[in-house]
Amino acid sequence: MKEMIKMRHVQTRFGNKTVHEDLNLTVYERDIYGILGGSGSGKTTLLREMIMLLCPSGGSVEVLGYDLNRIGRNDAQRLRSEWGVLFQFGALFTSLTIEENVAVWLKEYTSLSDTTIRRIVRSKLEMVGLDPDVGRLYPSELSGGMIKRSALARALVMDPKLLFLDEPTSGLDPVSAEAFDDLIAQLHSLLGLTIVMITHDIDTIFNVVNRMAVLGDKHVVAEGSLKEVLKNDHPFIRRFFGGNRAKARIEAMNLERGLWRAEQVTR
Repeated sequence: MKEMIKMRHVQTRFGNKTVHEDLNLTVYERDIYGILGGSGSGKTTLLREMIMLLCPSGGSVEVLGYDLNRIGRNDAQRLRSEWGVLFQFGALFTSLTIEENVAVWLKEYTSLSDTTIRRIVRSKLEMVGLDPDVGRLYPSELSGGMIKRSALARALVMDPKLLFLDEPTSGLDPVSAEAFDDLIAQLHSLLGLTIVMITHDIDTIFNVVNRMAVLGDKHVVAEGSLKEVLKNDHPFIRRFFGGNRAKARIEAMNLERGLWRAEQVTR
């Protein structure tokens, strides 16, 4: 499997505070990779190191084959055009319309005509389930779910290979959160994306994520599929998956597996 992101022996320090110590993880092509961890475990810090907003104190970070410790300006600019980022609260520019927000990177990184840019923007809005007419509105005129979708359209506008999502369902009601999870899964299948997301949403973890890293004790305490992670006896994993919602999902998962096995035996 092709390695899209590789972090080895990463250390992150802020003054006397150590956030990461000897942290290792690997994201493979076509993963929907979740980053889990408690408050203060450095999930967002890790994401920032992947997208060159922060330099780790030690270790190495490779993204799409580029060593971020040694990358030059031209390669860095090229690499940024290969990924899209959806920040937790959308991070839309409030003084710009939605169409202008989505078009920002096209205007920054390409020499496309205004007509072509407008056509691309409209197609991306449709791709995330928004009427193209939404492009004329400002962020203040949108619901939380529409803001998330507009920001996702902006993240996809350069047809990236990598998509980074920071708490994509945070602040959404259960129905909107489920719809957004479905959208992520559809885009992953349609576009062949590799997705890295920070999440604590149990439904997202069970429905969408196929591999994950669990942060604890300043490093990755478990990495792999949900089934592999659940075998780990780390205290945070026991607490995180010990709640009623997670228990119900695990019981349902085990029941489905048992019914499938019984069906195979009776055939």
